[in-house]
Amino acid sequence: MNAKEHYSIFHDITISAGIDKVFEAITRPEHLVNWWPKKCKGNPNLNAEYNFYFTPAYDWYGTVVKLEKNKSFHIKMTKSDEDWESTSFGFDLEEKNNFVQVNFWHVGWRECNANFRRSSFCWAMLLNGLKNYVEKGKIVPFEERE
Repeated sequence: MNAKEHYSIFHDITISAGIDKVFEAITRPEHLVNWWPKKCKGNPNLNAEYNFYFTPAYDWYGTVVKLEKNKSFHIKMTKSDEDWESTSFGFDLEEKNNFVQVNFWHVGWRECNANFRRSSFCWAMLLNGLKNYVEKGKIVPFEERE
């Protein structure tokens, strides 16, 4: 790859639930904490700031750069570790019969380093946690999340 190219993570998952429920789970801090960060603050509004708190060393921020109710939720990282700093991630939703297709992406990685590979694995595990949370109400304790 040349210096201008970046690495990207893509994961797709289907969730058997209404699209409103899935959208709430990916945008509302009170739901996000049940499958991703330990603590979260933010409002699902365009240009709103979200705080994703994992530990004191991982107290990160991002800005909502795209928001379409029940369709899209995209975040540009603004304060994080060096590898995540240049990245954006998002969820694009599509309702199909009795399930929601979630197309997740995390783009802008500068290197295919250990943090990139670990993050790709963790997102896959976390998205499975999102699915179990929305479909079954299952909450994985923060300490057991990847």
